[in-house]
Amino acid sequence: MKKIITFIGLITACFNVYAQETKVYNITADKVTAQISPTMYGIFFEDINMAADGGVYAELVKNRSFEFNTALAGWQQQQKNGGSGKISVISRSDERPENPHVISVEVTSPTGYFGLSNEGFRGMGIKKGETYSFSVMACKKLKSNTAITVELHSAKGEVIGKAQLTPTATNWQKYNVKFVANYTDSKASLYVWLKGKGSLDLDMISLFPTHTWKNRPAGLRADLVQKLADLKPGFLRFPGGCIVEGRVLANRYQWKKSIGDIDKRENIINRWNTEFDHRPTPDYYQTFGLGFMEYFLTAEDIGASPLPILNCGMACQFNTGQLVPMDQLDPYVQDALDLIEFANGGLDTKWGKLRADLGHPKPFNLKMMGVGNEQWGEQYIERWKIFTKAIKDKYPYIKIISSVGPYAGGKEFDLLNKTFRGLNADILDEHYYNGPKWFLDNAKRYDNYDRKGPKIFAGEYAAQSVTTGSPDNKNNLECALAEAAFMTGLERNADVVTMASYAPLFAHVDAWQWTPDLIWFDNLRSYGTPNYYVQQLYSLNKGTDVVPLLEANEAVSGRDGYYATACLDKNKKELIIKFVNSGANNQPVLFNIAGVKVAGKANVISLGNTNKTIVNSLDKPLAISPISSTINVTGDAVKLTVEPYTFKVIRLKTL
Repeated sequence: MKKIITFIGLITACFNVYAQETKVYNITADKVTAQISPTMYGIFFEDINMAADGGVYAELVKNRSFEFNTALAGWQQQQKNGGSGKISVISRSDERPENPHVISVEVTSPTGYFGLSNEGFRGMGIKKGETYSFSVMACKKLKSNTAITVELHSAKGEVIGKAQLTPTATNWQKYNVKFVANYTDSKASLYVWLKGKGSLDLDMISLFPTHTWKNRPAGLRADLVQKLADLKPGFLRFPGGCIVEGRVLANRYQWKKSIGDIDKRENIINRWNTEFDHRPTPDYYQTFGLGFMEYFLTAEDIGASPLPILNCGMACQFNTGQLVPMDQLDPYVQDALDLIEFANGGLDTKWGKLRADLGHPKPFNLKMMGVGNEQWGEQYIERWKIFTKAIKDKYPYIKIISSVGPYAGGKEFDLLNKTFRGLNADILDEHYYNGPKWFLDNAKRYDNYDRKGPKIFAGEYAAQSVTTGSPDNKNNLECALAEAAFMTGLERNADVVTMASYAPLFAHVDAWQWTPDLIWFDNLRSYGTPNYYVQQLYSLNKGTDVVPLLEANEAVSGRDGYYATACLDKNKKELIIKFVNSGANNQPVLFNIAGVKVAGKANVISLGNTNKTIVNSLDKPLAISPISSTINVTGDAVKLTVEPYTFKVIRLKTL
């Protein structure tokens, strides 16, 4: 009896698979409706979730220059084998206001070791066989004969790497030593031991792996930048959103303080350190080791157009909303003009020469800039007008990104949308953090937008599995598919939508403030979420020209839970179909192709699972990831079945 029931169950399952009526769609491949911008799919970077310090910036030492509000945060006094001494924090604010604190370490015992240890950013990720570069600014006191021993300790306290150096100068000098780790540990720590009676002043205690992105000294974490490069993004927006504004204006991002000598870049508190009660992070600071020069270089490295966002004289309106008086706005405007000169200016200009002096004589070819992040209201409009006039008068080719507020609708959005359209703004920056249903329901959002008005930048979006800002949000398949469905509407309306980027980008698994996020990492590993693979599939299969894909002369945008778009890649001579099945049933589909002839095989990439709540993780990084296959094509029709909860990309050679 059991076998009979099982057999009946199999028959029922098969019936459910094949009984679905085939959906027929028509593609007119010789009728281009829109051209797709090369910048269509890009990256939004913000230093949230320890994305920079403790993340993509490969420095392993936390509070290396003792500039946290608690000067020795991240450090602990240590002694062994009878060593003794004391540590004092010295202020030199008159001499070095941008880096006012150093420490003086006095060894009082003739034997043993005295010093301090650093915990890193939730530990230090150390790899066996990797070479590490330790450096320190040191000043020897007269008659001192004190040597430094550097040790890496595993989480169990074992020494897993060691080196020595001896400061010799009585003025400030930089000392370096390299050594190889003999063990892998994601929660290691650094010990700096002093031996021999005497005293040393120390600053900028630093540790980097030598294998960084492009092996640049004191550079970026290679695996994380590689994940960005693998997206092949059209643009890189930086340095973020709300950190551009700051809680107060004194804590805003100032690009001129983020370039040049590392020890002269002024540290500030990261505005996300106490923003959320559910994830307070009081040790979250910005060293600006990842500054504007590094952002421009990274954009260039990964083939992305740079998109800097600058403060417009307004602090975050979700916090203080502090304003610069209109008659004191000139320095803020000048920062914008100087940044364009820094990026594009010739060697005969002040800021262009500085770019060359920093190692990049060739211009960065900056074409666009954001004025303000997520501002709203009349006070933003009046400041925007001043910025826009000044920039356009001197650099008319620069496209200006303009905020339409933090929401996808409502009075703030309506005011800015109407005003900026009336002022012929270049590009409007729309943000959406909503549930998956919102994204499914709004895939037609741009179908009826004014074709002659400003272009749209879908600047920040992510489906929230619980609710906006909830710590329980997950990067699950359901959310990723909702975003994929919404993006069919972005691509279908590429004559209006010129750029789009998911947000936020990075999150440290032990130090996040906001979820969901595109890429998660710990101190050694990283993984892309299902959302990451949706972004990647769109970017790698962007195409050049949109063509109609219709069902009964209507766009495929939600009927029965299906979403689709089609485009040509004229460079590769291919037709690209993107199809989302957001429902729980298999769906046979037939694409009738007119206007071009296609080859007898198609490449198919599938992203899906029968469990829409599935997520990726450090231990299962590819639980949801693209799977490639090929299918045969008969004549000018493509027939296949799209599984439940699946996003498919079909590529066909055109003849």
